[in-house]
Amino acid sequence: MFQNSMSNMEWDVAGMPEAPSAPETLQQTGLTLGFLNDLILRTLYTRGGMLGLDISKLLCLPFKVVEESLEFLKRDKCLEVLGGDLIGRVSYRFNLTELGRRRAQDAMKMCAYVGPAPVPLEDYVEQTYRQAVTGISVTPESVRGAFTHLVLPDSMFNAIGPAIVSGKSIFIYGPPGNGKTSIARAIGDYMNASGGEVYIPYAFMTQNSIVTIYDPAVHQLSDTQSDDRLEDNEATIRRLLNKGTVDPRWVRIRRPVIVTGGELTLGMLDLRYSVESNFYQAPLHVKANGGVFLIDDFGRQLCSPKELLNRWILPLEDRHDFLMLASGQKFQVPFEQLTIFSTNLDPKDLVDDAFLRRMRHKVEIPAPQRDVYEKIFHVVTRKLGMNPCPEAVDYLYGRYYSGDRAPRASDCRDLLETVQSICRFRRIPVQLTRELMVEASASFICEFN
Repeated sequence: MFQNSMSNMEWDVAGMPEAPSAPETLQQTGLTLGFLNDLILRTLYTRGGMLGLDISKLLCLPFKVVEESLEFLKRDKCLEVLGGDLIGRVSYRFNLTELGRRRAQDAMKMCAYVGPAPVPLEDYVEQTYRQAVTGISVTPESVRGAFTHLVLPDSMFNAIGPAIVSGKSIFIYGPPGNGKTSIARAIGDYMNASGGEVYIPYAFMTQNSIVTIYDPAVHQLSDTQSDDRLEDNEATIRRLLNKGTVDPRWVRIRRPVIVTGGELTLGMLDLRYSVESNFYQAPLHVKANGGVFLIDDFGRQLCSPKELLNRWILPLEDRHDFLMLASGQKFQVPFEQLTIFSTNLDPKDLVDDAFLRRMRHKVEIPAPQRDVYEKIFHVVTRKLGMNPCPEAVDYLYGRYYSGDRAPRASDCRDLLETVQSICRFRRIPVQLTRELMVEASASFICEFN
């Protein structure tokens, strides 16, 4: 069983977790010679003849590690070698022989994965705990800076700040239209922009199975990692031949922020297995490790809230999860992210006491008080280039908000954009008057008898 040993977290002077060091031998990669042989055979089978340098780059392994396997395959008559004129064997071109093609086809039937060599599961687990979200430095000033585009009372900051520091779980609830999703996304933006960077592997290996982690659709490369990808061949050769560099099997990214909503199903929380290729893709919450996993519109998923809660209740408590391979074998992975549940449904109708106990922080987003509403209204008015008009707000409170309808923060944007549309349609200057607000609110705020 893997334990979250936060006391062993290691960070460099820039606030980055210690980078995984590049292996200097095949043994240090955690891979077997047979596995690496098959990976090279599949690579050459799908890509054609390649320079040793290009094989090393594609597999994200130092050339001296790849060279051992290339020599073995050459002696085994699976490869033929054409000389090069750059820097020794790193510039040789390697091609499959007929025997090599047959062995590559056999390897493809077992597993069709081609790409960066995976890291051992144990290394992934250790690195994930080193860069846990609880290691982020959070200050009131930095949090406020991330919420400058929102109008929030001080009490809200006093609730959100400790929730981010905890790195545990947050349950955000309240009536619709008052900024729950905006607040949750602002937390994610804060973690992404100010939470530092983390290392994730392209893939890890467990029980002879490959699980891919890095997903360019949800993982944002750090600026440094992006610059590394623009290096020329000479710089690449120096990096692949030198000692003491970062293991290129790991990607340096900003802390991930993964958002899912009503489309979430239980199947999306399990390994995604490709029968044709015989390898796996990690589920969403594993891709979110080290960052934020936001479940928006909780309670409106395709599966019932009870099913989701039963799936989440132990990971939230124990900070790890179990995934199952197609063979039925299970293995343990970290559940190390800030998990945010956001809902506009009544919590009493969604969750029981056992689940709420595991929600370390519960943040209610109520309807705004009039002073907050007026501040939001003023911000949106200025943003749309309209003139101030206190009479418009007076009308809304006198006509609608003093009755059964509670004000919503989103009303400010929706009503003022409706006024803007009316002005544009009539080809008059965009402006705000009480009369235009009367017309816009009659259109937007429907009253059904």
